[in-house]
Amino acid sequence: MLTILGKPYRSFCDGMTRRNFLRIGGLAMGGLSLPQILRAEAANGIRSSHKAIIMIYLPGGPPHQDMWEIKTEAPSEIRGEFRPIQTNVPGIQICELFPRLASMMDKLVVIRTIVGCVDRHESHMCLSGYPSVGGNQPPGGRPCVGSVLAKLFGPVDRSVPPFVGLAPPMGHMPWANPGEPGFLGPAYAPFRPQGPGMADMRLNGITLERLSDRKRLLTALDRFRRECDADGSIEGMDAYTKQAFEVLTSSKLVKALDVELEDPKVRDRYGRGSARKMADGGPRLLDQFLVARRLVEAGVRCVTLAFSRWDWHGNNFRRAREDMPMLDQGVSALVEDLDSRGMLDDVTVIVWGEFGRTPRINKNAGRDHWPAVSCCLMAGGGMRTGQAIGRTNRLGEVPQERPVHVHEVFSTLYHNLGIDVTTTTIPDQAGRPQYLVDIRKPIEELI
Repeated sequence: MLTILGKPYRSFCDGMTRRNFLRIGGLAMGGLSLPQILRAEAANGIRSSHKAIIMIYLPGGPPHQDMWEIKTEAPSEIRGEFRPIQTNVPGIQICELFPRLASMMDKLVVIRTIVGCVDRHESHMCLSGYPSVGGNQPPGGRPCVGSVLAKLFGPVDRSVPPFVGLAPPMGHMPWANPGEPGFLGPAYAPFRPQGPGMADMRLNGITLERLSDRKRLLTALDRFRRECDADGSIEGMDAYTKQAFEVLTSSKLVKALDVELEDPKVRDRYGRGSARKMADGGPRLLDQFLVARRLVEAGVRCVTLAFSRWDWHGNNFRRAREDMPMLDQGVSALVEDLDSRGMLDDVTVIVWGEFGRTPRINKNAGRDHWPAVSCCLMAGGGMRTGQAIGRTNRLGEVPQERPVHVHEVFSTLYHNLGIDVTTTTIPDQAGRPQYLVDIRKPIEELI
């Protein structure tokens, strides 16, 4: 656990502490300045408020037909081993392994007919709406949603980064990607508490006075380089320096990351999960669901996390019995917690993976890749919940009713944050305005 709290120091003559001075002095060090934020908001008709997204990524592609739409009428080689259970919304059934979520379906939305996925084992589609390669890619690539929010809104609190990625390292690293800034440049990359840079973000005996001296020296040495920064790399370095100083001189982020400060009863409701990594995927850390809520409460606009490994080519049903009850506990605790704190209308929670799984069960009792249709679970954000949107055909192969494109999901996420995707653009590295998504239409059933 990080210990980077500084001792309070004497005030200046105007009553301002040295810590406050360092924080205010850092406002002009790279990244977005306040005038830039205000200009962006004015240009796009955006009113900054602390609305947020918690993105729960399921690496590998979860089995849509074993979660939110059990095919009881399909042949046994399609149907699988699970039965549906009733939820607290009449007419909506989900898998028996999600009893907690079934009891709060009035606060949830399941989308059973996600289309637009590609057969690539990576998080980028779920975090940005686009594959990492191919298609209509501008130079630098498409930014993820957290980077877009960091660009358009900036931080809520100067000592708390607007975008935090909690995904731990994995054997298959494209699953561990917490989100990329794309053409926005490294200044808008996620802050990673488990990243390699965290080792450098400790005071290690250095006083805040000496830290201030080093900050002034770095600022003087780097100022002349900024004017010739063509690709944003120096801006990114400046943003990292600023972020490091802000974190070092404030305890807010550190406290948000420390779940030991939470009420033990709340921790028990979320559960602990398991720190053991699942093959080349990630661990099942239920504490991260709680950390996500704490980070949003501290001022983070977007938190991404990755849970377990869902690429079940074999033993699909055994693995589901291990992972789905944990997911049920973690997500239901998160939604319940946000609701009890009055945050649920402002925070959108989304749970999904990069594609679905084959209708037919293979010889290893698994399901293979199936990008033709996928699924997601959503909550909060002021949406009209208590719905199940879409229906696949009898075998769960393709949408039969109401296909929902990935871009419609992202349009909805942006809508929940107060962003009009029909008018909002961000200039790419060539200065050309880029829309946030190609299909600029929120899911009409939810808004």
